[in-house]
Amino acid sequence: MSAPEHVVTVGGWEHDCCGLAIEIGDVVEYSVVSGNVAGRYEAVRHGTVPTFPVRGRVLELYAVGVEGRVALRRVPSGRALRGFDDDDDGHLEARWTGQRVEVVFDGERWFDVVIDPSSTRQG
Repeated sequence: MSAPEHVVTVGGWEHDCCGLAIEIGDVVEYSVVSGNVAGRYEAVRHGTVPTFPVRGRVLELYAVGVEGRVALRRVPSGRALRGFDDDDDGHLEARWTGQRVEVVFDGERWFDVVIDPSSTRQG
């Protein structure tokens, strides 16, 4: 039996600052703090609080907007989201169609990354 999926919330100023692009199928590792629900975590990039590592393969990605979660193909890097990446337009794309989607965020941009912690091998 595999380990339960984890949901890691990334975003805010920390992702905008220096967060990397995230795609379904990537193996990722985050420094996290526990959320208020079992299996949910918040990524912390700058050592502002004590953290522990969570690692796994990305199964699903969502933008968390005011109207709920929107399934995505990938989360652009913070640099691309801010419009400073010549190779990435920073647009959010729908998971199944690849069409550009507009998500209304309540302030900062937040994303849910669903990972399988039992699948950590590259390739």
